[in-house]
Amino acid sequence: MVIKAFRDNSPKLGQRVWIDDTASLIGDIEIGDDSSVWPLVSIRGDMHRIRIGARTSIQDNSCLHITHASEFNPEGHPLIIGNDVTIGHMVMLHGCTIGDQVLVGMSSTILDGAVIEDQVVIGAGSLVPPGKKLESGYLYLGSPVKQVRPLTEAELNYFNYACQNYVKLKNEYLSNSN
Repeated sequence: MVIKAFRDNSPKLGQRVWIDDTASLIGDIEIGDDSSVWPLVSIRGDMHRIRIGARTSIQDNSCLHITHASEFNPEGHPLIIGNDVTIGHMVMLHGCTIGDQVLVGMSSTILDGAVIEDQVVIGAGSLVPPGKKLESGYLYLGSPVKQVRPLTEAELNYFNYACQNYVKLKNEYLSNSN
């Protein structure tokens, strides 16, 4: 794995975090306890901060970056991801905010300044445009995303299952790496 400091900021990992050997983390990054970063993930906090909560899973080939501060956007946008979040394979997250208990489907893109509230499911291949806000408790699909329907009780219960499943899997990886 590549874990690099940049501009005097080094990635900080919580307890029992699994980082695959092929992942790359650069700069101002903090990852919460029991989270996992899977093969070929790139997390680049070089020009702003990235914060990833506890029990959050970042799946294979995902790319996480920020929006830097500039004359066009004086504050920039950090990348903030909450607790108990599952980020699917090949997801692009760029300078957005994601709440707790969110599932981001495979190959989805969430762009600068977008805000995803708690308990949201974003279907595979979806595009969340810059500045869009997704309201808690709904399924969103499409490019650009549209609110499809309220989440079912089963879907709401799935958030806990999904994050705990990846906590168990990363624990297995951790025990095999010693």
